[in-house]
Amino acid sequence: MRSIWNGAISFGLVSIPIKLVNATENHSISFRQIHTEDGGRIRYRKVCELEDREVTQAEIGKGYEDADGSIIPITDEDLSSLPIPTAKTIEIVAFVPADRIDPLQMDAAYYLSANGVPAAKPYTLLREALKRSQKVAIAKFALRGRERLGMLRVVDDVIAMHGLLWPDEIRVPEGVAPDSHVTVRDAELDLADALMDTLGEVDISTLHDDYRAAVEDLIAAKVAGGTPEAPAPVAEAGGGKVIDLMAALENSVRAARTARGEEPDDGKADGKDDGKVARVTPLPARKSARAEPKQVGGKKSTAKTAKSAKKAPAKKAKSTSASASASTKKTGTASSSTSGRKSATAKKTAQSKATAKKTTPKKRASA
Repeated sequence: MRSIWNGAISFGLVSIPIKLVNATENHSISFRQIHTEDGGRIRYRKVCELEDREVTQAEIGKGYEDADGSIIPITDEDLSSLPIPTAKTIEIVAFVPADRIDPLQMDAAYYLSANGVPAAKPYTLLREALKRSQKVAIAKFALRGRERLGMLRVVDDVIAMHGLLWPDEIRVPEGVAPDSHVTVRDAELDLADALMDTLGEVDISTLHDDYRAAVEDLIAAKVAGGTPEAPAPVAEAGGGKVIDLMAALENSVRAARTARGEEPDDGKADGKDDGKVARVTPLPARKSARAEPKQVGGKKSTAKTAKSAKKAPAKKAKSTSASASASTKKTGTASSSTSGRKSATAKKTAQSKATAKKTTPKKRASA
């Protein structure tokens, strides 16, 4: 790989000659501007506003525009004369844990290659020291006319350097968070956890740019003179409106499980369902409460009790209980009168039997 910068790593009193190599590359497809009528290229020409003529690259320099609009010329000699100690040196200033670096500061990435045989030993020393300490090195370096901040870490057997933004280049997220107070329920968090568990982890090396692949296929079809295939319809995302958050989470869990080849379990998205399906059991119709007559020996009392029960209204429970107590009283009265009549009849029968016994011997004597 072609180096873009040569210098040295300053590690205390140790100096490590290195070459800076780009660790990333841009694979995005670039387009040219054309005239739609005839396909001619549209180019931008560099024109001097004062002379109204096109100028060459050799005639172009740098200038700083002041607040009043005036231009202050800055030459390469002016910049090279500035005291920049990191002009050709990556100066390590500290070693910190990796989690102390905010990912928002991450910028371009580079590989640091040992420059020559003498650099192999100190390069390996720094690499192994970073591995054993499980820390990253914070350094300052100059590249393309400005001083930058960097982070050195080990990737496989190579020291990599990430360009970092300066702390004052990170904007404060003021006014970005939602203004209104929102309460999230535990059930919603459980469903979100279930969705995260279902999606699981992914091997980032398997991910690819689908849009770039589609553009390449489109260009290939145009070159071959064919008609590009119509793209598959994309499902609408709902316009960004959340109608039912719980339903959206449950559907997301089911869709994720289906995409992973698992059978979606309805009603088990939160992982707390016991597998039982709830069923609705109809309740029997309510019967009106009626007082049952007390069973007694006489038919008359039973008939009266049934008659009084028929007369009692069945709409209100209060009137029903009243009629039940009334019929019970009548039944009790009928029972007592019946028993009284039975005892009187038995008494008369006993007396007649006694009289008959007394008269029978006298008749036999007279005979």
